[in-house]
Amino acid sequence: MTWRAPEIDRSHEPYVADERTMLEGWLDYHRDTLLYKCAGLTAEQLRTASVEPSTLTLLGLVRHMANVERWWFRMRAAGEDIPGLYDGDEDPDADLNAVADADPAETFATFRAEVEAARKAAAGLSLDHTFARLRRDGQGDEMNVRWVYVHMIEEYARHNGHADLIRERIDGVTGD
Repeated sequence: MTWRAPEIDRSHEPYVADERTMLEGWLDYHRDTLLYKCAGLTAEQLRTASVEPSTLTLLGLVRHMANVERWWFRMRAAGEDIPGLYDGDEDPDADLNAVADADPAETFATFRAEVEAARKAAAGLSLDHTFARLRRDGQGDEMNVRWVYVHMIEEYARHNGHADLIRERIDGVTGD
């Protein structure tokens, strides 16, 4: 039997809530939306690039967002000393690019595990909790967990737009 991305019962954002619940609700909505865009597709379809010369794929987006969840919530905000998921010296964008031999079932399991680990890491931190982020130029920025939530919502929203276009190219499915 051919593996297919699982169907998703997408959560919807809250309409009235305190700040933390609102941020978590919108982030969960966007997390689910990425998986919703992949639902029912085969491994080969998930590896289908958007349009040449781009190598962007739905599978690459799921890998990328698993890595981004780890990076911002666990490694940066919570200060966990763990490696990135798909770090490679030869390709700094291996999460997006190295999908030819990637196992989609494993990728989806990793994504779900990273989302759960990110939730746990963030649960113990105040939205006002600050941490330092070093930039490539050696300078640092002080950031807070609130910024991470807003950034993650923005990152998912942008990539979900990409996912929508890739899905439409694969099988014509469109929608939110």
